[in-house]
Amino acid sequence: MSGTGSILQAGVPSARSRALAVLRVRSRALAAGLLPAALAVVLVAARMTGRLAGDPWPALTLAVCVVAVLVLLAGGIFGAVVLRASPAVTPTVPLSEAAAPDLYRLVRDLADRMNVPAPSAIALTPDCDSWLEDRTHAAHRRDGISAGPESAPGAAPVLVIGSPFLWWMRVAELRAVLAPVVAGTGPSAHPDIADARGFVRGLDAAVDVGGRRGLGWIAAPARLLLRLCRVDAAEMERGVAAAASERAQGVDYGLRIVAQEQVGLAYAGWDRLLTRVALPAWRMGRWPAHLDAGVVSALTELSRRDRLADGFTSRLGERPACDLLEQPGAVDEAASLLAARLFHGGPAETGPEWSPVDWAAYPEEVVDRKWRTEAARLHTALDALTVPAAPPAPSASVSASSASAASAASATPSPAPVDGFAGPTLERVLGYLTDPAGAGAAGEALAGRLSGDLAREERAAGAAQPSAGKARGADAVPLFPLQPPRSGRDLLADHVTAMVCCAAVDSAGAAPGLDWLDGPVLLVGGDRRSDLAPRVLCLVEDGDPGPLRDWLADLGVRPEKPVRLV
Repeated sequence: MSGTGSILQAGVPSARSRALAVLRVRSRALAAGLLPAALAVVLVAARMTGRLAGDPWPALTLAVCVVAVLVLLAGGIFGAVVLRASPAVTPTVPLSEAAAPDLYRLVRDLADRMNVPAPSAIALTPDCDSWLEDRTHAAHRRDGISAGPESAPGAAPVLVIGSPFLWWMRVAELRAVLAPVVAGTGPSAHPDIADARGFVRGLDAAVDVGGRRGLGWIAAPARLLLRLCRVDAAEMERGVAAAASERAQGVDYGLRIVAQEQVGLAYAGWDRLLTRVALPAWRMGRWPAHLDAGVVSALTELSRRDRLADGFTSRLGERPACDLLEQPGAVDEAASLLAARLFHGGPAETGPEWSPVDWAAYPEEVVDRKWRTEAARLHTALDALTVPAAPPAPSASVSASSASAASAASATPSPAPVDGFAGPTLERVLGYLTDPAGAGAAGEALAGRLSGDLAREERAAGAAQPSAGKARGADAVPLFPLQPPRSGRDLLADHVTAMVCCAAVDSAGAAPGLDWLDGPVLLVGGDRRSDLAPRVLCLVEDGDPGPLRDWLADLGVRPEKPVRLV
């Protein structure tokens, strides 16, 4: 099965013509580089035959020869960089055939049904997408990025599958979704299309190489050539996608329409799980070890809340696609660690400051710790704002007795804060933020202080990483940071909420909890309390503690009781 003899269908002729247009850009660039050398050869030949005798031809010939040598040298270096530079490779979790024999059989069956080459390997990515990725570049073998059969010259692309699909989709749905992706191996095997893709990827890698010292000039011509072939390259990929889609129409087409709805649902649940549940844990130095299993719980909860998703959970009785894996738990853990690295920039391996956490331990080890860390930061900011500054240092003319008295005074305990509430109590926060005028000036100052403290903590954490400032290109993580922008008021509201939750846990018998779509929540009597946020905002924005005090009294929370901090 060649996979290239029968690809002349709708989309492929257009893709091939666009690929030839891309290759013409390469040919013109080569011709432009050889033009000075050709002119130099003509002038030298004319000089040797006596056709160009006398001035100014000797000097002109010498100048053209020098320019030709310089252009050839620069062109040779540029061409070598484009050929040898390592194209970016998506970080993935490799999946060997021994780890997923059923999944490999499913993919090969799809390829046979569509008469296209089977992918050379399968890998997983912690994202809701699937695609083919070429890993046959010599630089990948040289750098050890790819060493399996997928790296052999002429090998078929690697099939990259979004790991959430395996846990949420059923086997039939996964086959329907993968059909048009696997069908793309046919057009990818066409020599003109493969050559054009390799040229574009080489230019993209050359732009990245242009950031290195001594090779900065490489980036400018690479960007110019990319601009010249950008439209044709984009149209080529559209043609390849159209050809693959048409070829896959005969494979589970009706089921694919239904499965595409699951793709959208999976994306929504995965995004909420990462931003609301995983991100707080990553910030605490913990990474949830089973994100893909968690996405099933998140999507089930989303189906329960969203009337548009009614009926989707009835599919859960069918065979899940993760059954195609031999050890789904180990694969889930590897994908979860990669997700933490891609979206947060965590280390590639576990350690004392970067350890996994199970969902059962999440409320105690993440939610409770998050609240108490934010409460401690809030009281540190209050200390900085409410404690008077230290008196100025005594001058050299101060007598010895005065210096002795100053030493004795410094040895005594520091006075209580001027806000009148010593210790980490909720009453101290309420008293500081209360503003009868409703202007919220105290809240503005505290929000600014918290923003500055948090920014300094993040800079210190970034500087402590051994690879800080050294990563480049595809090696720079996080590739897709999830840090949501938060205003000072939002930051203050989060910290006040954390302080209230700590007080409720310590004095009213409440407990930290986990909501699959909203992340950390407060449980009172086993039920989630979702009415706290508007009362906190009333205090932060208007300086009115009345609604929050009523809420605390209703739960039996004692604001004057000190809370336990980290």
